[in-house]
Amino acid sequence: MNGDNIKIEKLKEYIQRLNNKEDGRKLYFEYKDEISSIKPQDAFRVFHGLLQDGMTEKEILQFLDKTINVFHESLANHRWKRPENDNFLTDLQMENEALRKKTDYMKTIVREPRSQIRREKLIPLIEELKEFYPHYTKKENILFPYMEKKMPRFEGLAIMWALHDMVKNQVQNALDKLRDSNSDDHQVNVAVAELFFGILGIIKKEEIILFPAACEVLSEQEWHEMHRQSYEYSFPFIEKTWDEEFLEANEINEDTRIDGKFRTETGELDFIQMELIFDSLPVDMTFVDENNKVRFFTRPKDRIFPRSPAIIGRDVNKCHPPDSVHIVEEIVEAFRKGERDTATFWIRIKDRMILIQYFAMRNDNGDYKGVLEVSQDITEIQALQGERRLLEWN
Repeated sequence: MNGDNIKIEKLKEYIQRLNNKEDGRKLYFEYKDEISSIKPQDAFRVFHGLLQDGMTEKEILQFLDKTINVFHESLANHRWKRPENDNFLTDLQMENEALRKKTDYMKTIVREPRSQIRREKLIPLIEELKEFYPHYTKKENILFPYMEKKMPRFEGLAIMWALHDMVKNQVQNALDKLRDSNSDDHQVNVAVAELFFGILGIIKKEEIILFPAACEVLSEQEWHEMHRQSYEYSFPFIEKTWDEEFLEANEINEDTRIDGKFRTETGELDFIQMELIFDSLPVDMTFVDENNKVRFFTRPKDRIFPRSPAIIGRDVNKCHPPDSVHIVEEIVEAFRKGERDTATFWIRIKDRMILIQYFAMRNDNGDYKGVLEVSQDITEIQALQGERRLLEWN
């Protein structure tokens, strides 16, 4: 075992002993050499190792902040170089800074002595934090896949995805407490404080672990691709100038697409026509092959769930929040064994009803060849009554 591996094993040992409630001060001095030399890449190796040893993301979240605080000085002092094309990175950092300013302002409202006024002012401000969620989605759908394809250690990014979900729950919990007349000021203050701690904690982990590690492993071309893909999402809390020249230069020209025909006994299509048909359907479709790899998704005008080209080739388990991965695994395994052919869910997103269906894909011999996920907004469909036999333009 080389020196780096020994350090990683000792850091894992330190965390496990710390999690077992051993004396923190004593442990620090016992592992001081390893703690004082930890780097962002080491942090990923450590947490990936803990996941491999059987810990869950939820279990790691219980002691994550305490651990990062111990590692903070060494991680913060680590020197790293930005990519030449740092547009995507800069946007993420600017979004973080804008979010930090919003939380600073909200902290001044928390000091308002009149309880009712404090609640009335905080509710719309915390509701506004939901607009920041695309920042997390850009990481999950663009940055994380690029990093995961580089090294196994970046499977530890599932922990940060779990942090995103935790903060979203904290936002909702704070709003529930603020709106509930039965919640006393102490309950409200605790909920808001936990929210601030969660939000600012993610920013800190991005700045001292995620961004440095990404810059050390991703190529200039990959940063360029991530920048292009980021334009499919919003840029929360910052004024973003749309670089039309950049976007036009990176559009896929129809002349460069595969020249060929798709032929069956039911007809013939060229690839442009196929793409138009897929993207004109009022549904989101994602195809995952028999090896659990994402191979294709459609781009309808109004996507329900965001997707980015970065997920192509990604394991489907890594395309879902850690809390729901077990459901995906259960569906795929039932399809693979031939026990089921479909799975159906429906959820409400804001005021819209969304139908989510999974279909097993099988060849003529009945062999499992993958799964098709189809999502559809059925709000208007549910509201249909009677009949409409004549054309009526809305």
